[in-house]
Amino acid sequence: MRSTLNRATVFALYQLTLFAGILLFPLAVAMRKVGVTIPVHRAVSRVNETYEEMDTRTA
Repeated sequence: MRSTLNRATVFALYQLTLFAGILLFPLAVAMRKVGVTIPVHRAVSRVNETYEEMDTRTA
């Protein structure tokens, strides 16, 4: 039961991170033209790794 709750929480966090990345995309493009990068890809990558690790542990 607890592992299912943990997996669901990590999945929801992953989905929210993707959603935030999509919303921040126009800002990231504008900032890149100025020369500043927003490291959203790192957050998405880390949450994805955590979700995959949680999925392999419970499967």
